[in-house]
Amino acid sequence: MRRDPGAPRSTRPRSARPAGFGAIWTCVAVDLVGFGIVLPILPLYATRFDATPTTIGLLVASFSLAQLVFAPAWGRLSDRIGRKPVLVASLVGTALASLLTGLAGSLWVLFVARILDGVSGASVSVAQAAVTDVAPPAERARLLGLLSAAFGLGFVLGPALSGLAALVDPRLPFFVAALIAGANAVWAIRRLPETNPAVVSPRATGRPPEPPSIPARAPALSVVSASVVVAFAALAAFSAFEATFALFGQRRLGFDEASTAGVFVLVGLLITAVQLGVVGRCVERYGERGALRLGLGLNAAGLVVLAGVNSWWQLAPALVLLTVGQGLLTPTLASLVAGQVAAERRGGVLGVQQAAGGLARVVGPAMGGLLFQRAGLSSPYLVGAALTVAAALLVSRISPRLSAESVHG
Repeated sequence: MRRDPGAPRSTRPRSARPAGFGAIWTCVAVDLVGFGIVLPILPLYATRFDATPTTIGLLVASFSLAQLVFAPAWGRLSDRIGRKPVLVASLVGTALASLLTGLAGSLWVLFVARILDGVSGASVSVAQAAVTDVAPPAERARLLGLLSAAFGLGFVLGPALSGLAALVDPRLPFFVAALIAGANAVWAIRRLPETNPAVVSPRATGRPPEPPSIPARAPALSVVSASVVVAFAALAAFSAFEATFALFGQRRLGFDEASTAGVFVLVGLLITAVQLGVVGRCVERYGERGALRLGLGLNAAGLVVLAGVNSWWQLAPALVLLTVGQGLLTPTLASLVAGQVAAERRGGVLGVQQAAGGLARVVGPAMGGLLFQRAGLSSPYLVGAALTVAAALLVSRISPRLSAESVHG
């Protein structure tokens, strides 16, 4: 792959993690363990209420629809009152939603629980804003990659706990998720630092203050807009995979709940490895635009291979391609967007990006479920690959100069 001409090679040693980063990472990681418990088994759990594949797709999408509406508001609120109170409120909402899912006696209660979880699901974009509050600009992509590795940890420990708990009782995984989120909220109240420079002094964040504005406002907004579209397309494709894979594995490969949970554990391990050790080096070598193109290309290839899977040995390369690509995408997009806006607007803008992800997670699962039911088992993945290729073409229109500036601040 050609190196992005706007991305100079970096020979500077990497600095130690800034103060507060470890607490932010721990809070997000524990939150996503609970998310990882719920997601893999929710489609099969919903079949106990006679839900069709299309209905299951809508159930998964309902979480993201609520997140689409509320994420920008939570981000703007964190710009005003601080990151910590918004993160704590998000964790409390997740605990209540998981408890309600486990207590559900009908399909409509499941929908209410998923919507409540989506309303409170502000932890990701607000935590990203908190990291960019304390991260030196040149370290932004690497540290966001480390934060995104919390997703991988959630998909390692979450499905593992989910599979074990489901062997005892189908509802037990959701009660475990509620307990984890509640305990995390209590821990966050005591240990999570406030990082918003509008709430605390610049000295408390561990980094010098940033200027109140950045140059080239119009091009920067263009980069932000293009990145939001890319985030939507990539996440729509990946969320269609998430929403339908349990059913795909059941019908193509004879998977049950435990087998599906095991696959998501492997997915989480791969994502974690990429975001811990690959993202920073890839951005240093190719720039943010080049890293995005690489991630999107791997995603598209993985979805195409997955569409033809009929055995375990065929499944392995598909999952490797798909998850490595996804591991590159998430932190690189967040870094590019965060680097284009001033600190006092960061939470709101990252909230908009999360809202785009929320819209993608509405459209993706709904589209995936409908295609799975009406057009065949492979169709969600082929359509997802086409969306991903379109996103890669859009990335090529992002200015290399601005991408380089986002790396160096």
